[in-house]
Amino acid sequence: MSANPDFIYQPPMSPYLDIVYQDDDIVVLNKPSGLLTVPGRLPEHQDCLQNRVLKVLPTATVVHRLDMATSGIILMALNKPAHVAISRQFEKRLTQKSYIARVFGRVEQSTGSVKEPLICDWPNRPKQKVDYEHGKTALTHYKVLSYRENNDAQTTTLLELTPVTGRSHQLRVHMLAIGHPILGDRLYAHDQALTISNRLQLHAKMLQISHPVSAQTLTFSKACPFD
Repeated sequence: MSANPDFIYQPPMSPYLDIVYQDDDIVVLNKPSGLLTVPGRLPEHQDCLQNRVLKVLPTATVVHRLDMATSGIILMALNKPAHVAISRQFEKRLTQKSYIARVFGRVEQSTGSVKEPLICDWPNRPKQKVDYEHGKTALTHYKVLSYRENNDAQTTTLLELTPVTGRSHQLRVHMLAIGHPILGDRLYAHDQALTISNRLQLHAKMLQISHPVSAQTLTFSKACPFD
């Protein structure tokens, strides 16, 4: 947490667990903003989605993650074969994901793509940064959904974001790279974009996978809480 020394972890308690779907092989949850996906190193960072799920589903394992400040759809496997099968889908980019984000300023192009290579900004970790020499390929598509003006006549843009790759903080750094940081982003937003929202306005709205046993296409979604 070196990039954010004033941070105090206060995970939301209600609802304690929001299960969207469950069968013998997978469980799908709606993670609130402010809750870690997996435990941190410190004792006060042990409350997290994974540990909450383990209390009721002791075999659950984490397949992918959402940043602490991001809300939305996240999936866990309930047995080893399911974990292997779904991990493979993520690795081969066979899953479909879409996010909703509200960003600072007016995004003029109605659709577009951001292809900026990313790497860990090591002295300022956990921050990531664009690096054309050593960064890993990263690709995000975006679509403008609507515009809004706040009380200061400052325009914000609601976007649908579709990440093709799954780099750490990819959506947050890509929006920053095009000059439109996500509102409420304590790591990347400038002061103006921070004061507009008391939470990161990024929500994992939809996840589509093939069921690890039946191979049926399953789509899970949860409406965006800040719009």
